[in-house]
Amino acid sequence: MSAFIRFIRFVAPAAAGLVFGLGLIASGMTDPAKVLAFLDLAGAWDPSLALVMGGAIAVALGPFAWARRRGRTLTGEAVDWPTARGIDARLLGGGLLFGIGWGLAGLCPGPALVALAAGLPGVGMFVLALLAGLLLVDLADGRR
Repeated sequence: MSAFIRFIRFVAPAAAGLVFGLGLIASGMTDPAKVLAFLDLAGAWDPSLALVMGGAIAVALGPFAWARRRGRTLTGEAVDWPTARGIDARLLGGGLLFGIGWGLAGLCPGPALVALAAGLPGVGMFVLALLAGLLLVDLADGRR
């Protein structure tokens, strides 16, 4: 494997993570009060995060279509696309737990990790609970 490919395998994910994290901060998705205002449809609803999510989808459509047609990463590895198509109890339960957690805390995993790294107060307990939940799922699935 060439030095360039090794470099790209490190730099590309790091750059993508940095841009993603900065976007989460700039859009306000690391602010639980803003997220809770977005989720409060019957109260003081703040639709700005819908625009953020719509913009993210619009930006991602082209690269995802290109990657699907290409079938390989820029470093030549096969793209591992999800194969599951059905809706089952595990998917519904996971979505339900995710939604409840998002609605209670105003955070989801990506913004919570960015908020933790930024030193925002009160996020540490959420991240610990998130990690505990991930461990419980692994234990339930027999992966640990």
